[in-house]
Amino acid sequence: MRKIDSIIIHCSATPAGRHVTAADIRKWHLARGFTDIGYHYIIYLDGSIHTGRPLSQTGAHCRGHNTGSIGICYVGGLDALGKSPADTRTDAQRRSLRSLVAQLLDTYPGATVHGHREFAAKACPCFDVATEL
Repeated sequence: MRKIDSIIIHCSATPAGRHVTAADIRKWHLARGFTDIGYHYIIYLDGSIHTGRPLSQTGAHCRGHNTGSIGICYVGGLDALGKSPADTRTDAQRRSLRSLVAQLLDTYPGATVHGHREFAAKACPCFDVATEL
């Protein structure tokens, strides 16, 4: 099993309310030359949690920080017009994200939680992970 030292939170950079699936994101990532979806978990608008890349495999979600990390992506992150970053998480997504992160921290004690924007010049995940998680 991989040594996990961080959990990195992302958004799909899709407009508020637009349903996007793990299969959709997998297609986008394959088109970019990835071998599979880059994230380990995807949280849909209804709060359901879907698996992406197996945890046993290194993700492809945060350049320079993939080796010891788990990538979680919630669907959304842009305003309804798809033009500006926005915290579009539904209440169900907020609850599921908190629960998933808590479970992962139990499984990987000592891991730290970060927003993608801590490692890249992006707004992602469009909320302050440090104050919420």
